[in-house]
Amino acid sequence: MANPSTLGSPWEKESDADARDVLLKPIIECAGKDISHWFDPKTKDILTHIDPLSGCVKYYTPRGRFVHVPPPCPRTDWTNDFGRPWWRDTQYEVGLLSVKTRWIRIINTLTSQEQGLEVCSEETLNEILQRYLRYNSHAASYTWKHDCVNLDMSKTLEENGIPDEDEDFYNTRMDRDLFSQSICLYFNDDLTEL
Repeated sequence: MANPSTLGSPWEKESDADARDVLLKPIIECAGKDISHWFDPKTKDILTHIDPLSGCVKYYTPRGRFVHVPPPCPRTDWTNDFGRPWWRDTQYEVGLLSVKTRWIRIINTLTSQEQGLEVCSEETLNEILQRYLRYNSHAASYTWKHDCVNLDMSKTLEENGIPDEDEDFYNTRMDRDLFSQSICLYFNDDLTEL
């Protein structure tokens, strides 16, 4: 967890440590969990709702108010001069969620070794190759093919014509591990190097 002082002084002018702890509590309670449901997918800002008692638009914070969220009622002791809120600051971004992940098999035709790899639907084959290097440090020296067709390493699996068949496997009760899509690696035998 980042030091509260590095979040750009988002606290009320109170110097009381308990006030700071209260604002960190919802974030600390959800550490390591997906909190994307706290935010509007279009605006990337905190969700809002109409308060049934006041009829006013308020931030929707079901776990309690947290850092950089204004108080529910106007207050003179809350400062909003912290700049960009933490959820819009990329330095606090840990990772991105994938729309869908899937399993593929990567088969080295030279050594007959096979590796299962869970990949994101947004990943290009170059990004998959970078993650596959831990299994074969020479993976870039291979031609990557699917159904005997060379793959475009700058495109995703779908863009290369490798469909995601997970739903079909589920509907037909087929074992995904046995029938998942495979990519075959063919070693480039470069005889020009001596």
